Formats: sequence, C-alpha cells, structure tokens
Amino acid sequence: MGRRAFMLAVAGVLWICLFSGPASAQTLDRIAAGNAVHIGFVPGQAPFAIENAGGPPTGYAIDLCNHVVARIREIVPGIAVRYTEISLVDAFDAVASGKIDLLCGAITQTLERREKVDFSQAIFTTGMTGLLRRDSPRDLHELFLGERSISPPRSPSLTPYLRSRIGVRQGSTAETVLRQAVAEGQYSVDLVEFEGHDQGLAALEARRIDAYCADQALLLGLLSQARDPARLVVGNRLLTREPYGIALARGDSDLRLLVDRALTDFYATPEFAALLKTYFGARAGELQPQIRAMAVPE
Repeated sequence: MGRRAFMLAVAGVLWICLFSGPASAQTLDRIAAGNAVHIGFVPGQAPFAIENAGGPPTGYAIDLCNHVVARIREIVPGIAVRYTEISLVDAFDAVASGKIDLLCGAITQTLERREKVDFSQAIFTTGMTGLLRRDSPRDLHELFLGERSISPPRSPSLTPYLRSRIGVRQGSTAETVLRQAVAEGQYSVDLVEFEGHDQGLAALEARRIDAYCADQALLLGLLSQARDPARLVVGNRLLTREPYGIALARGDSDLRLLVDRALTDFYATPEFAALLKTYFGARAGELQPQIRAMAVPE
C-alpha cells in the first residue's frame, strides 16, 4: 500500500471513530450479546410512564416500547427486558453511552437533544401550558387560559402585576419557553424548580406556588391525582408544540428503522385503539387519527 493510500485509510478509520459514537449502529448487537433490552423511563410521567412498586412500569409509551421489544424478539429470540428508572437530567447521557437502549415516556424531541440521541417517529403530540388553581392570580389565567381579564397589556411605566410563582420540572423544556412568554406578557413571575411533577402538584395545592407548568397531556394526568380536582384547571392555551418520541442511540439507523416500522404497523391495528382507550379514555377517538397521521408511511 502506498503512503497516500495508507493515510486515506487511517483518515477513514479516524472519521468512523469520531462520528459513530460508542453506541452507534451497535445496539442490536449489544442486545443480542447481553440477551436483554434496557428500557429507561422517567418516573412521574403518567399516563406515559408510570412506576409500579414491586413490578415493571406501565404507561402508554412503555407499552409502545414493549411492542417494539416484541419486534426485536423476532430477530433476537428470548431476550429479557430490563427497566431503568432515571432522572430526565441524566436520561440522554444514558442513551448516548449505551446504558439505555430505548428511552420511553413523555420525551420531547428537540434539536439540542438530537445532538446526543436520535428519536423514533412521533408517538404523541401535545403542548406546554399550566395547571393552576381556580383562585390563582388573574394574570396566570390570562397566560394559560387566554382570559383577557387584563387588557390591554401593561406598559413598563405602569405598576407591575403582583408577583406569582410558577413551578417547572428540573431538566424539562418548559423553563426557556415560559420565561419568553412571561417577558412578552410583562408578567411578574418567579420560577421554582421541582424534581418531579408530584412535588409540583403538592406545592400548588399547598399554595406554595400559583401554577405548575408542563405538557398538557401530563397535566391532565396530574389533575386526576389531585386531592380536589374541581379546584384546579388545566390551561387550554398551548405555548409550544411538543412531539414525543422514543429516544435511541444516535446514528443507529438499523434500530431506528425497526422501531419506526413497528410503530407504523401497530398504529393501524385495533390493539392500538384499545391502548389509547386504556390510557386516554374518551380522548382515544380524537387521538388515534392524529397519531396515525404522524406515522411514517410504508
């Protein structure tokens, strides 16, 4: 081999090492070698991922991932499923390092997250809004419900709104968008971070915060856990569009194709309609055509 050809070969090897990543294009091989699929989930994301004491997690996204596992078993028979509970802050590093094969839950696809991981096709779409008490400050009703009780918007020369406290989950996509909405509406708000949605709900009911901000689909699930749901209201004004997907190793096109094909096939079945009804009740009828419309066609 000549010197020039040798240098080109070395450059090619270096390119692969730099850009393929530790888990890239190796997930199915790793699953086969370890005889197990590792599914990660963030607790407190009902109805998408629900932890169960003494048993495996359940939820809409968890069930979809288990359906994907059934498709993987057609290639690698007999594999086990291992579930890993993990914080949202650490979840994407765990996928990138190969500790987790599939991250399943209310996982929003963003460009920043795509720097570390890839995503399946969309499994659900929602948007960010707020859960608030019916007696929360009226400016928050304007922000999250679109109630123009304060009109027109105040100018900087006028007395500012009374200061409100809005909770967000640590590591979520909510904080940046919420700060922008607060600035545009000239609201006076302090943001408070919580490790989990259940802590945010408890703080809202105890009046330590005036609203809790998250994706609407999660807030509807949170509302059902409230001590007195009639005293709370979920916002109908969506500040963002949040497409959820299953996170997997970046650059692993074989696994991503398998996941997307399994989802597309499943969306067209009566079993998928039943799954939606299990976790979303009366909303299943409107959700099924929306999700099928997002599916990657065959």
